[in-house]
Amino acid sequence: MSEQLEIEWKTALTEAEYHQLLAQFAVSPTQFFTQTNTYFDTPDFLLQQQNCGLRIRVFDTSAELTLKSPESLGKLETTDQLTKEIAASCIEAGHIIQEGAVAKKLLALGIDPTLVTVFAELTTKRVEIPIQEGLLAIDESWANHLHDYELELEVDAVHSDQGSFLQLLRQWNIAYKPSKNKIQRAKEATDLTR
Repeated sequence: MSEQLEIEWKTALTEAEYHQLLAQFAVSPTQFFTQTNTYFDTPDFLLQQQNCGLRIRVFDTSAELTLKSPESLGKLETTDQLTKEIAASCIEAGHIIQEGAVAKKLLALGIDPTLVTVFAELTTKRVEIPIQEGLLAIDESWANHLHDYELELEVDAVHSDQGSFLQLLRQWNIAYKPSKNKIQRAKEATDLTR
């Protein structure tokens, strides 16, 4: 189990801006990795109502269950490491594991972990680039009818001012376009198919 504070700034990208950034940072194909997020909530979206997000993220060789809950600055990420086999079993069953830090945190939020179920999935092809201001992530994502591009900058509390992010965008000639988080975009893409 781990807990960490996540502070990030993000903007939607056009396809042209996405390719511009890849060229600017001389990104090679071997730097990319793919992650698939399966999102969970109660049938009446109690987590969303509390501005929380719950996902199982599957990587090439591992997986993790993460609950994001709001803090005064950023989001607190509570994570349980999973094997790929346990993650696949949870996703197939449509439920999360009932023990661990995430289940305890859900109970503390007044949410029964047995009630959460799968509602959406999103796959992201990502490259991460450490820069002076923090960790830059350049993403291309897919979910149902969704195909989009996004830039995220994960920072620490010392560098949490959005001004630095906006200055980088100006420097790279990228217009700031507010971006909903991935869980919201995946939900909206799933809602379109119902």
